[in-house]
Amino acid sequence: MSLVIQAAGTTDIGLVRKNNEDNFGYDLRHGIFVVCDGMGGQQAGELASKIAVDTVLEYFRQNQDSAPVGGGRFEGVSPRAVSLASAIQLANQAIHESGARDVHHAGMGSTIVAVAAEGNLFSIANVGDSRIYLIRNHDVVQLTNDHSLVMEQVRRGLMTLEEAEQSKMQNVIVRALGTDESVEPDLADHEFNSDDVLLLCSDGMSRYVKNEKLAEAVNQDSLEQACTDLIEAAKSGGSDDNITCLLVRALHPSWKDRIFGRLPGQSGQKSST
Repeated sequence: MSLVIQAAGTTDIGLVRKNNEDNFGYDLRHGIFVVCDGMGGQQAGELASKIAVDTVLEYFRQNQDSAPVGGGRFEGVSPRAVSLASAIQLANQAIHESGARDVHHAGMGSTIVAVAAEGNLFSIANVGDSRIYLIRNHDVVQLTNDHSLVMEQVRRGLMTLEEAEQSKMQNVIVRALGTDESVEPDLADHEFNSDDVLLLCSDGMSRYVKNEKLAEAVNQDSLEQACTDLIEAAKSGGSDDNITCLLVRALHPSWKDRIFGRLPGQSGQKSST
């Protein structure tokens, strides 16, 4: 039996920044969930992240073709994951072209994490240092790898994870949407268990909220309240950035869902813009 997908998201300007360069959006009907963290002066980062969210959502609403965009080849992943990659390539092109048209937006970019869910399966994609976590039976697993300078050094054995967490270079990313004409997202396919929760978040949350708090916050009925609790936890932890979280929960349909025909993904959409 297919699982029912629930979702809720929140973004917050945080305690330090003067504007919010994060954006998120989701569409339950099409099973697509996105969080982006923009970069660039004069609201360029806010524009870049909005372009990315809007482009990916629109791709899944309008396009059923899983053929790769831009000539890229993605081996060993599902057509659903290839569709994510294509949507991200289009978002990258849109941001890059927008930056080229306006000198005030030159060099703008954005991170992205995205989930495409279908039945009991889901695919993920990421560029940059925003993250996707899987919370299953109170265990928290990071599903994405940061495209950041410090994590590249950790992967090469040049720095410990503890050193990376204390580094002043944490916010230097080595891959982002919009900075080049093409981009290569990381892709992976996974399977839901009932009661799984996915957390998509910007680094304004991930760097300041411990795994124990993540597991505690999502262990409640209300995903909206869980988002609020996580935002407050990031602020209490000293976050100096915009903070965004998007929670996605998979559940067995209740008897009411089955009787009244409320099947997975029939309605619901949300955007921070």
